[in-house]
Amino acid sequence: MKNTGSITAINVSDFDKSPVDLIKRYPHKNLLLLFYNNACLGCTGRAIPLAYKFQQTYPEIQVIGIHSNFGTNKVTEKDIMSIFSVKELPFPIYLDNNHKVYDSFQAEGTPQWVLLTSKGEIYRSIFGSQENAQNRLYYAIENLLEDTL
Repeated sequence: MKNTGSITAINVSDFDKSPVDLIKRYPHKNLLLLFYNNACLGCTGRAIPLAYKFQQTYPEIQVIGIHSNFGTNKVTEKDIMSIFSVKELPFPIYLDNNHKVYDSFQAEGTPQWVLLTSKGEIYRSIFGSQENAQNRLYYAIENLLEDTL
């Protein structure tokens, strides 16, 4: 998977360890991928709530959480759910074991946001969850939606 041209597959797994190709699961959709890890306080404290807000504010964009595992600990659905106060996920979350998808997008760390066009092209990739990163994300989303009108 390169950062040029259209991405043809993003292979992650669901909580049952079944493979999922996000491009096939969400065809012709603008995607906002959030690479995160439960151990990252910036992820759980700022990025996850921000991702939920984006999902509510921009129905034209499908927000997807991708929990990237670093090391030997395997995360479970219970682990993922433990950071939420409600009993259901606010947006789809998938697992990136051995951080292969994270690496393929050349992520700088967690949280890493990757905004993809409905054609599977990388529109923006933004690291972080603090105010500057949040402003850049809002700007990128607004520009993408304007470009697709």
